[in-house]
Amino acid sequence: MAGQIISRGKDKWLVRVFLGRDENGKRKYHNKTIHGNKKEAQKYLNAVLREKDLGTFREPSNITVDEYLTNWMETSAKQRLRPRTYAIYEDYLRIYIRPAIGKIKIDKLTPLHIQSLYNQMKEKGLSASTIKKAHSIISAAFNQAVKWKTIAQNPAQHVDLPQIERNKMRALTPEEAKRFLEAASSSRWFALFTLMLTTGMRPGEALGLKWSDIEDDKIHVQHSLVTRGKGWSLTEPKTSRSRRTIPMPISTVKVLQQHKTLQNQERLVAGPEYHNHNFVFASYNGEPLNIRNVVNRHFKPILKEAGLPETIRLYDLRHTCATLLLKAGENPKVVSERLGHASVVMTLDVYSHVLPDMQKKAAEKLENMLFG
Repeated sequence: MAGQIISRGKDKWLVRVFLGRDENGKRKYHNKTIHGNKKEAQKYLNAVLREKDLGTFREPSNITVDEYLTNWMETSAKQRLRPRTYAIYEDYLRIYIRPAIGKIKIDKLTPLHIQSLYNQMKEKGLSASTIKKAHSIISAAFNQAVKWKTIAQNPAQHVDLPQIERNKMRALTPEEAKRFLEAASSSRWFALFTLMLTTGMRPGEALGLKWSDIEDDKIHVQHSLVTRGKGWSLTEPKTSRSRRTIPMPISTVKVLQQHKTLQNQERLVAGPEYHNHNFVFASYNGEPLNIRNVVNRHFKPILKEAGLPETIRLYDLRHTCATLLLKAGENPKVVSERLGHASVVMTLDVYSHVLPDMQKKAAEKLENMLFG
């Protein structure tokens, strides 16, 4: 018999369901005590038998979501995630996910619990992209739980996510870029901003740059700086194509040389308090820079002095480099390699707004060659 109901006294029933045999040939049963009338016991039995037939039945688990997430991070996530991504996962779990759903038994977690979490995040003013990131982590965790047969299905599959508004990319015009550099010329981090504008490096790549990565007029991008609280680490670049060599304009080389002279003077002043990690851009004691401090204390004041909108991001210096090169007629493949994109297709997709100008110039070249 697949299932049976056994009386255990007044309004108390034992529901037993045969689940098959284990690897040693021993019979396995699911047992559940139901308090109530026999009709309620029969209802539970029918539900279990239906799930058993569908292949979705799982024995109830005693572990909490919190306990499961800890096990998942150590056993699965840590093996496949880059250190930087793993650190981001830990932060999201600690700040958003564990406090909201961590104490719930994993087999009792419902889509409503997760939907409520996302709604609370939205009410707190968190962006749609932050909520989507939390969702991707939760989905990955519970997809693995399904594979491990801890739960029958992933509850994160049945929730609604807020619409994500893409950050608008803002590239400076040549005139604006000159104004920006002029305003930045008196800044302590003039070399940093010049480097980003002329090489298209990502902020983390520029802040993680070491003097040993610079050879004459070339930069070898080999790592990226990741800061977390008061700690920091160097990780692999974002993609395999991100590990690249970038030639610099001669003016950028000269600015870096001047910056190195200033940095050597700071080292002498700091003396034994200077921690020499060989960073190109370091604080007065040699430690790596905090990107938020750079933006708030230096980048934004420069934008204001140059008469540029404060909505421009540090990352937009990278966009400016790519846009200016493409508008100047540079080969998209060259620009893609400079940026460290996975492929030229990605470059053309990101900078599709430049294509109409490129097509117009192509038409003008054909006009000159054939009819000029």
